[in-house]
This record gives sequence, structure tokens and C-alpha cells, in this order.
Amino acid sequence: MTRTRLDRVRAAVGIASRALQQIEDDLTADGLGQVELAAILRELIEDTDPPGGLIPALAQLVSVAARRAGQVQPDRCGDASHYLHDSAALLTDNAARLPWAARSLDPQGDHA
Repeated sequence: MTRTRLDRVRAAVGIASRALQQIEDDLTADGLGQVELAAILRELIEDTDPPGGLIPALAQLVSVAARRAGQVQPDRCGDASHYLHDSAALLTDNAARLPWAARSLDPQGDHA
């Protein structure tokens, strides 16, 4: 891996980590009610930028890594790619539960 590529990945991970910390801070802030919590949960899965939301975008990233692992490790019977594909599937499957949680917090918010 070139140093520039690794530096870009580290920078992007740092930015994403800070952004996620801000969301966590918002989730623990005083005065957060169930309607606003539901709206935040919906943003994690339904946001239009990136299409599909944050968690599906993360699952897509892991899937891309899985495909690349299969290309660079063809003689290992897909060990790394198998684990990565499983991780992506878990992210996707579990993300599908976020709308249920949001709906239970704010049933009217589905149509907002």
C-alpha cells in the first residue's frame, strides 16, 4: 500500500470517527426525546447522502474490501473475504432493525 493511500484512509477514518462521536454526543444530550431519537435513527438508515444511509454505506465498504480480499488472496480459499462478507451481511441485517426501533419510538414519523 502506498503511503499516500494509507494516509488518505487514516484521514477518512479520523473524520468519520469524529462525526460518529458527534452523533453519540447528540444521543446522550439532555432533552433528547423519543421523537428526535427516532429521527436520528432514521437518518442512520435512510439518509439520501450517501444513498441508503450511513450503515448501508459502511456495509458496502466492507463488501468492496471482501471482493478485493478475494482477488489478492485467491490461494487461501477466501478466508478473509468470507469474514468480510459475513461482516457486511451482519451490518445490513442489523441495520434493517433500525426502522423498527424508530417506528416504535415515533409511529407518525414514518410519513414525515
